[in-house]
Amino acid sequence: MRFGKTLRESVYQPWKDQYIDYSKLKTMLREDTRDDDDVPWTEDDENRFCDEIFNVQLEKVANFQDKTVTSLKEQAETAFDKLKDMAPSEEKPKSDITTARLKELKGELDAITNEVKELKKYSSANYTGFLKIAKKHDRKRGDRYKVRPMIRVSLAERGFNSEQAYTPLLTKLSLMYYAINQNLDEGEQYQPLDLNLENQQEVHNGERYTAHKFWIHPDNLLEVKTTILRHLPALIYTQQAGKEPDGNDDPKITSLYFDNSKFQLYARKVDRQVDASSLRLRWYGKLGSKPDVVLEQKIVHENGLSEERKFNIKNKYIKQFIDGEYKMEKTVQKMERQGQTAEAIESFKTTVEEIQEFIVRAKLGPVLRANYTRTAFQKPSDDRVRISIDTNIAFIREDTLDRDRPCRDPDEWHRLDIDNGNMSYPFKNINQSEVSRFPYALLEIKLKEEGGRKRPRWIEDLLASHLVHAAPRFSKFVHGSASLFEDYVNHLPLWLSDLETDIRKDPQTAHDAEEQRKAQQAEDAIMVGSVLGGAAAAAAKMGSYKPATSSPVGKSYLSERAAREAREARESLPPTTVSRPGEEDAEDGADQQRGYGTLSSVFPGFSLSRYSRAKRQRERLPEGVTKPETWLKNAGPLQVEPKVWLANERTFLKWQHICVLLGSLAISLYTAAGDNVVAECMGVAYVAIAVMAGAWGYAMLRRRRDMIVERSGKDFDNMVGPLAVSAALMLALVLNLVFSYRAAFAKLDDNQPVNGTEAAFVGELV
Repeated sequence: MRFGKTLRESVYQPWKDQYIDYSKLKTMLREDTRDDDDVPWTEDDENRFCDEIFNVQLEKVANFQDKTVTSLKEQAETAFDKLKDMAPSEEKPKSDITTARLKELKGELDAITNEVKELKKYSSANYTGFLKIAKKHDRKRGDRYKVRPMIRVSLAERGFNSEQAYTPLLTKLSLMYYAINQNLDEGEQYQPLDLNLENQQEVHNGERYTAHKFWIHPDNLLEVKTTILRHLPALIYTQQAGKEPDGNDDPKITSLYFDNSKFQLYARKVDRQVDASSLRLRWYGKLGSKPDVVLEQKIVHENGLSEERKFNIKNKYIKQFIDGEYKMEKTVQKMERQGQTAEAIESFKTTVEEIQEFIVRAKLGPVLRANYTRTAFQKPSDDRVRISIDTNIAFIREDTLDRDRPCRDPDEWHRLDIDNGNMSYPFKNINQSEVSRFPYALLEIKLKEEGGRKRPRWIEDLLASHLVHAAPRFSKFVHGSASLFEDYVNHLPLWLSDLETDIRKDPQTAHDAEEQRKAQQAEDAIMVGSVLGGAAAAAAKMGSYKPATSSPVGKSYLSERAAREAREARESLPPTTVSRPGEEDAEDGADQQRGYGTLSSVFPGFSLSRYSRAKRQRERLPEGVTKPETWLKNAGPLQVEPKVWLANERTFLKWQHICVLLGSLAISLYTAAGDNVVAECMGVAYVAIAVMAGAWGYAMLRRRRDMIVERSGKDFDNMVGPLAVSAALMLALVLNLVFSYRAAFAKLDDNQPVNGTEAAFVGELV
């Protein structure tokens, strides 16, 4: 279907004048005028077209969308205030809330919700229109100028077609719907409200999971992996089916997605229609190694839950199954020979029949290949938390839409040039127009739903960190189809505009935004609880938001305080040089960066400068802020690694070794002294030094143990003891030499020489 017709059919009549004028832009490109093909495209023509698309059409659509979003938010806030007024209190009990007022408010919410849906369709249609007309320009008139890259950047800056722009509004609407429905349906029991509307619910083997999807920038990939590895082990799967770890590299996974020539499955999935389905063949490793091939169908139901149907099939039967000629009879016979239950066999037959009927009825065939490397994290025999990271993601055309030049042999179910040639990422040996490489890694976290069980804290920190970019509705099938079959589809997914922006975030900004979101969410939940009353109000208060003391991913209060003190200290000093305008701000930012992460930034109280001591003496805390009784580092249970205790004991044993050596030397010297008074005195001195060394070692053992228990921030090293022992030994040795020297000469003076030789020798000594 041509896009012009699709655009006309999707127009919302009250806004018909606010859509992109696609026909006018096509006329300016002379798209439908064959007689003007020989007329040159001039500079004036290019200027008129660019002025129309950027300054007229884009401004018109963007301004209308901004105005409509603002109006919808104001209407939602007004409805929220009305709901607050209905909250029961001591003067106004709950019974006074009339059903008529609630139904009237629900009608207002229905109108807002319908307009939000229309706005989403409006945004998607215009976003697709701008990209398609830009592509037509580059194809027909783009010899000198390409406008498609510029239009993509402009759309991304405007926040066009971005799903995250709708999430806060939808969350607030969901809260109000929940409160109203609970009051109108008094017979229903109160159930906790899940505010994570952007996350998908999945069912696997009868278990319900919540799936969270994120993009990871390559710069943050290693940090994300190390964060996960601290809590979950990495599973490296075998090439066959990933049943057990084997120590090889991460597996290469291939998914072959099905659709028809009209891309109906794609359209239903993008529009989020009821019971939208996707179908794929999936295998691990190279197809030449004969891996287990799984045929999977995923169905998204009306309530948002997704369900999977799948079974294994051999390579040689796939083409026959797709054509409806084979119905897995041999597998059924094998199950019967194995003695499986009749229920299992009947369930398998039903799954096979439904999937085959789905393929034949919709005339489906392989159109897209997705190839990626997967790293999985999961505790053995524990499926409560399942995490996977897909890297080196590439999408490849697998269709036969062009009968003259098909990408795949129509008589085969897969591309032989890729599988027989054992091609791998980045697939440089095939036509590059048939390949699309995804620039980021894909993180998917699946959490098992268990009644009353909270998700792990480290998962919460990761989801709210600057390391990941939320993409809750991302689909490999949808993204690959939109990237490679843009001429065949008339609707583009919401997340495409995010590819034109830098998804990396400042840690502090990301943390502040998450804290603000949690605070607003908790405030709304408390209000809804007050409307519901009873158990709902109690649950809302118990789950009320408590602001984080410091961010695990951003700058702490201490670092900001240190940077502020440094700026104030520099400002208090007399100027010595003249700086140019703009340099001061740059220096402030540089000082902040240098200060963050240093010892003075983490522990500003340890600064010994005269200014810092004076600052601490006169510093006053802001109003409403009290001085903490316990440092953050002292909060929580004491956790000390064994090597810390062993290091302290090892130092003590070294001191005792010195004590034993000196003591042994002293006792030996004292015992062998005999009538030599100097030797006896030196033996006593060495004994004293040995005792001092032993006492110092024991004292430091006790002191350092107390410092560990108290979590002291002081240094553990102490130079007093080693210097004292060394000085005492040096003094003892010097005194020993002096006394021995004097004793030797005194003995020589007492004994007179008996001959000339002795006299000459003594004379030489003297």
